[in-house]
Amino acid sequence: MNAEQLIDTRSAFDSVADAYDGPLGNNSLVQAVRARTLAEVRRRVPPGATLLDLGCGTGLDAAALAQEGYRVTAIDWSPEMVRRTQDRATRTGLERTLAVHHLGIHELDRLAIDDFDAAYSDLGSLNCVPDLAVAAPAIGGRLRPGGMLIASVIGRVCPWELALFTVKRQGSQARRRAANGPVPVPLNGRTVWTSYYSPAEFRSAFERSGFTFRSLRSLGLLAPPPYMEAFALRHPRAVAMLQGLEDRVAGWPGLRGWGDHFLIVMQCHD
Repeated sequence: MNAEQLIDTRSAFDSVADAYDGPLGNNSLVQAVRARTLAEVRRRVPPGATLLDLGCGTGLDAAALAQEGYRVTAIDWSPEMVRRTQDRATRTGLERTLAVHHLGIHELDRLAIDDFDAAYSDLGSLNCVPDLAVAAPAIGGRLRPGGMLIASVIGRVCPWELALFTVKRQGSQARRRAANGPVPVPLNGRTVWTSYYSPAEFRSAFERSGFTFRSLRSLGLLAPPPYMEAFALRHPRAVAMLQGLEDRVAGWPGLRGWGDHFLIVMQCHD
């Protein structure tokens, strides 16, 4: 990803910041991904721990965890998203437990703190970094020995998307996740440059930077992806059934790397 693409991506997220707590960025399908990512954070890290939110958006995750007693430092490349997160922290009285910085993941060397208990990234923030091979050691450098990374990452194989674009005879769209390097994804008339990863690709980048693999599960394997909210509203019972079934099989070998996202946990070497 080049500098121009990085600015395009920032501009796209700036343009939707004021509406991102609504259906665009927080519909029921997005909430399902959030809930499972945060549940993994809670399972891996006790309240009172220090957390680094990598790509905080409007601060929904950061505020929820800060309210539960975690001490959160939240960063984002979009100044408008940072503004929304800071407003949320002020409005909810979380200034002491939620610190917010206008900082891209690619700028982590500017963050002075280097002993977080864990870092987390929700809903594909790490898909928008210029170079995952550079981001991985930078993240590791901000964690204490044994610290965790919990990340929901946009994957390469989304069954719903493959079926949808195949039916529509949009072959190029059906194959877009197979691309190497950043792909233009439209958002509010602008472009988010997105790099897709398989779990093996993501895992390899972090293992080369001193991390150990801990767990993997699919997100959006059977439940539809977040942009299919209209379908979810028309068929709530079917989606609930699919989500329940997905939760039972999401960690199965052969399935756990598929889905709109995958949820992966990596740990820094002690």
